Amino acid sequence: MNVLDMFKLDGKVALVTAGAGRYGKQMVLALLQAGADVWVASRSLEKNEKFAEELKAEGYDKIHAAAYDQGDEASILALRDKIVAEHGRFDILVNNSVFRPDGDDGWYDDAEYFEQSLAINGTGFFLITRAFGKIMAEQGSGSIINIGSYMGDLGADEYLYEGIEGMDGFSSPDYFFVKGGMHNMTKLIAGFYGPKGVRCNCLSLGGLFNHQDPRFLERYEKKTFLKRMANQTDIMGMIVYLASDASQYMTGAVIPLDGGYSAK
Repeated sequence: MNVLDMFKLDGKVALVTAGAGRYGKQMVLALLQAGADVWVASRSLEKNEKFAEELKAEGYDKIHAAAYDQGDEASILALRDKIVAEHGRFDILVNNSVFRPDGDDGWYDDAEYFEQSLAINGTGFFLITRAFGKIMAEQGSGSIINIGSYMGDLGADEYLYEGIEGMDGFSSPDYFFVKGGMHNMTKLIAGFYGPKGVRCNCLSLGGLFNHQDPRFLERYEKKTFLKRMANQTDIMGMIVYLASDASQYMTGAVIPLDGGYSAK
């Protein structure tokens, strides 16, 4: 087999949760360009359909939009059954969805905000992985890609936020908790599904450029080896690699994709 052929995803079916979001859009585009049928799903059907229509206008006819609630197992199972009913198979799950609580007091928010996060980012993450993992295990093949964060491995760095109103490294304790859990859960998932031919890996992402405060940008960029934040194409190659046969002997890995931020 030609090595470039190993990256092709023709005939494969993928789901990218929160695929119409800032990080998700390039993941969806990468999988489409590699040949997969790609579903994008979140709570907002309107947002997903708008993104799908934009891609169809660019010539990508294998894009599909749906809605689901990651805090509701019945909704997860309905989405899974809808996708399998249409294609007869399922191959690639990208766990990109994340719920951010609406509390205003960060570290001192009421416990309900932390609990809401755990219900969706913890329990929901497990339930959607289990639901789609069952289909892939029955097929004897598949790839689960968890989207983690350097915040799952490192503590908060207040240097990045000093003097910047509205930015605080300790404002999202739930996010550090769920991403750290996701990184370790990746290894458990890989162990459970490995004998069934299903792989599970995690991308530990750094920050994505989004016109942040110039002071934050300058500080963050200094802390990376590449002296910049991620752009709108930096994640694409790794998504295709992990989704495809090019990574057929890789599982249980948590891979930093952060410009060297976590290695410094």
